[in-house]
Amino acid sequence: MVSQERMKAEATPKAIVAGGKMTVLQAPVGVRSIVSFLVAFFVVASSVVFLFDRGQEAQMQMAVEHGRQGMQAKVASGHQEPEMRGATEAGDAGEEECNWSRGRWVYDNVSRPLYSGLKCAFIFPEVACDKYGRKDVMYQHWRWQPHGCDLPRFDATKLLENLRNKRLVFVGDSVNRNQWVSLVCMVEASIPDDRLKTRVFNGSLISFKALEYNATIDFYWSPLLLESNSDNPIIHRVEYRIIRADRIEKHASAWRDADIIVFNSYLWWRKQKDDMRMKVMYGSFEDGDARLDEMEMIDGFEIALKKLTEWLGENIDKNKTRIFFAGSSPTHSWASDWGGEDSNKCVNETEPIYKIGYKAATTDYSLMAMAKSYFGTLEPKGMHVQILNITELSDYRKDGHPTVYRRQFVPLTKEQIANPASYADCTHWCLPGVPDVWNEFLYGYLMYK
Repeated sequence: MVSQERMKAEATPKAIVAGGKMTVLQAPVGVRSIVSFLVAFFVVASSVVFLFDRGQEAQMQMAVEHGRQGMQAKVASGHQEPEMRGATEAGDAGEEECNWSRGRWVYDNVSRPLYSGLKCAFIFPEVACDKYGRKDVMYQHWRWQPHGCDLPRFDATKLLENLRNKRLVFVGDSVNRNQWVSLVCMVEASIPDDRLKTRVFNGSLISFKALEYNATIDFYWSPLLLESNSDNPIIHRVEYRIIRADRIEKHASAWRDADIIVFNSYLWWRKQKDDMRMKVMYGSFEDGDARLDEMEMIDGFEIALKKLTEWLGENIDKNKTRIFFAGSSPTHSWASDWGGEDSNKCVNETEPIYKIGYKAATTDYSLMAMAKSYFGTLEPKGMHVQILNITELSDYRKDGHPTVYRRQFVPLTKEQIANPASYADCTHWCLPGVPDVWNEFLYGYLMYK
């Protein structure tokens, strides 16, 4: 993650300075007068441009809010909004002072979406919103614009070349699977021959392979990182959660040989209700020393992080494997966070939150801070875990969730049908959509950092 945030001023005309003094070449008096006038003019003009740029950001929210209806009308008529700023080939990926995580969403129906959700053969039905009836498509046309720099332009062919003979594994829960599906759809469109791409299900492991590159992009189901009673990728809805404090090897064997690992483990550690707690198992029934301790969810998360970092420090080749830990993906189940009615959740939301710097009161950053602290213990060993800080940018996107536009794996009741908010999914993300930006972050780090 970029070490600090710095706003970069837009390029403005500059006078040529040498030795701290402005140098003016000798010329006839009339010419010198003209030159002096032009210098003064450009100094004034530069000041005006600077002030305009400073004021432009502050006016952005007001301009967008007043223009909502007009923009929707343009979308309906097929009008294309001009790009406010396009991503560069390498972006400013090498500029450590630029923080990709701070910025704004820019409406862009020229370069977005990056792929078609209706055409991606590998999309999952719980995130294929347009396939399941969502008619508004504005959610597909927002591009993330960091303050003062650009994200690198995503190039599927370059990424696959970078992944040639390598294995990338996403490890975690259904939100991490959401990101995996996004990346697979982002790259598979560049492989038109269906014979050159495969997807294989093998229990907790789902494997996509680009055969021409011998590049593998996998997802491995491990929602609590350690062995747990939620390890079944299909049947994992349990009344309470149990983890085994000292057992990670079964899961780790699935990612031990990976060249790139992207972990994501937040959702299953969040409390679903105020009094929710979990159990941690020590020892084993076989050895007769089994013990169950009940504790707060965040304490269980700390136990899992401690075991994970210990395992990584002892087993990962720092010269081969790159490790990422995705930031917490926010939910939008409490509409009062953005001034709505909680009873509606995120149903019928069609636009982002425009307030720059918005952070929902219900978005918990404590788990992310704890993860960052534990991964910092690996630095003295020369191992760096890169945090994909996608929380704030995702917090703006109350419009990006499937709500009712997804496959329902359990038949809906009459009560649910009468009240869509009661079963609306405000946790996962429609594709194309927000996770595509998470993968643009990943791409930028893999290719340019």
